[in-house]
Amino acid sequence: MKGVSKVVFPVAGMGTRFLPATKASPKEMLPVVDKPLIQYAVEEAVAAGATDLVFITGRTKRAIEDHFDKAYELETELQARGKAAMLELVRNTVPAHVNCIYIRQPEALGLGHAVLCAAAVVGDEPFAVMLADDLLHNPDGAPVLKQMVDVYNYHRCSVLGTMNVPREDTRQYGIVSTEAQRGAVQRMTGIVEKPDPASAPTTQAVVGRYILTPRIFDHLRKLTPGAGGELQLTDAIASLLKEEAVLAHQYDGVRYDCGSKLGYLKATVEFGLRHPEVSADFKAYLEARFAEHLAA
Repeated sequence: MKGVSKVVFPVAGMGTRFLPATKASPKEMLPVVDKPLIQYAVEEAVAAGATDLVFITGRTKRAIEDHFDKAYELETELQARGKAAMLELVRNTVPAHVNCIYIRQPEALGLGHAVLCAAAVVGDEPFAVMLADDLLHNPDGAPVLKQMVDVYNYHRCSVLGTMNVPREDTRQYGIVSTEAQRGAVQRMTGIVEKPDPASAPTTQAVVGRYILTPRIFDHLRKLTPGAGGELQLTDAIASLLKEEAVLAHQYDGVRYDCGSKLGYLKATVEFGLRHPEVSADFKAYLEARFAEHLAA
């Protein structure tokens, strides 16, 4: 079986939790310091060896296409002003060897439907799925998708990125059950979407990283649509489990849930404190504000 060179980005969602900011601008274009969320995800994909990026877009997502397109006017202006560093930054938004492919999802019918929209482009190859509002960061080691690709290359089966969450939070995630074994990589025995904490089989939650074999498309096509006509990727994975191995990989790194306001603010603070241009001044500002808060 081939390696993982294609990554699917489902970006057609409306981002209602960030209204009115997302009324006319995609949530994936929300900046964390000086890069939009979707660029962090693309950089993670490229670092894992991806050469084909498949964006499943919607009606209001043109800004994503523009961001990864060549900006002739901007590049000409920067070159004329001698701003070489900024020009290089703009030109390297996506490397020259990487292809960007855009597929319109006519209706938002669930994550499973968004993935199914990519079937014709993916074909019979394994592929990754990345949710850009899950910002995963591993500053001291390999990016999370690269970790998962390494697991896939060794085991040659589907791999889901997971993390342990407080039991009271299981109703917010897809939760996996695994064989009784230790280590970061475990064979899955089941997956359930957003279980009640009392009935959740484990506290091992799926985050926005998947590597899937092309057999997932057959299972997506056989799904019966649920509420609102949606196809759930979790249901297709549960069906896939009956015929081939699927692994849960507890990745090394930190997750910032940038689909929520609090998670987005946490990511902004953490990445601001690491940014070489602003980190020192930003840290001084935060310390001063904290001191003021304690004195109040």
